[in-house]
Amino acid sequence: MTTLPLTQSAQAADPVPSIPYTSESTSYHWSSVDGVKIFYREAGPKDAPTLVLLHGYPSSSRMWDSLIPLLADRYHIIAPDYPGFGRSDAPSATTYAYTFDHLAHSMSQLLTQLGINQYTLFMQDYGGPVGFRMILDAPQKLHGIIIQNANAYNEGLGAKWANIAKYWKAPDEHPEQVDAFIGFEGTKQRHLGTSPHPERYNPDAWEDEFAAISRPGQRTIQSALLLDYQSNVASYPEWQQWLKANQPPMLVMWGKYDPSFIVPGAMRYKDDVPGAEVHILEAGHFALDEQTEQIASLTRLFMARIAVSH
Repeated sequence: MTTLPLTQSAQAADPVPSIPYTSESTSYHWSSVDGVKIFYREAGPKDAPTLVLLHGYPSSSRMWDSLIPLLADRYHIIAPDYPGFGRSDAPSATTYAYTFDHLAHSMSQLLTQLGINQYTLFMQDYGGPVGFRMILDAPQKLHGIIIQNANAYNEGLGAKWANIAKYWKAPDEHPEQVDAFIGFEGTKQRHLGTSPHPERYNPDAWEDEFAAISRPGQRTIQSALLLDYQSNVASYPEWQQWLKANQPPMLVMWGKYDPSFIVPGAMRYKDDVPGAEVHILEAGHFALDEQTEQIASLTRLFMARIAVSH
């Protein structure tokens, strides 16, 4: 299968304006969901189509800071932090069950409280299992799907997942997997991956993320989610079947220098949704680190197309 690079003609059709919106117009909010304060960023006109940005691990809605101003002139943007991440509350694991089912429920409840009943989901990394649960729970609310290194296929799992599977089978016997997962080097390498241009990556990103997951209580929270990640792999067939049966509008943008979620996972979306756009980017797991403008342009083109077809 050939990939679909961003062409000059595509850029000309909808260039990213130099200043389409300003970050000063982004607003910052908290909302209580089942007693947990959820932080979210909001931008753009509220009567425009809504784009919900679901962040990855170990990031937060802050990962979208460079993208939001490039979209919010035309779209209503909501970018939340999951419980346990960013500026949202991080209740103890005894009072909040840190599972992907629960994170998805919290995000759905937030959108309901905000009166948002139709949206496109932009899913990165952990945003995939959160977003797919939201989709299957309320498919009538979905307008479109944007994927950025959010995996839903066994073929997309990189080599490290074989060791993580040992942790799933016997967590008490493999604490080293949690150490690696929340450690500084692992946090750094999620950004750099195998990119030939490490100088283009801002160290602030992984240093801030490592500081966040080093806070008290975070080891328990993140190890619980790592253990529950096996439920995502078990759910892959269900998500794939839903995609095949429903053929949603879909844009896939995949950083090819990601050793965690590898390129064959991107290609498999095209197998299940033949109409999906698939773009393999010169970037890593957090593709916005290196390809902000390209991602913005592809997203704007996709959103404009599905608005016409909707």
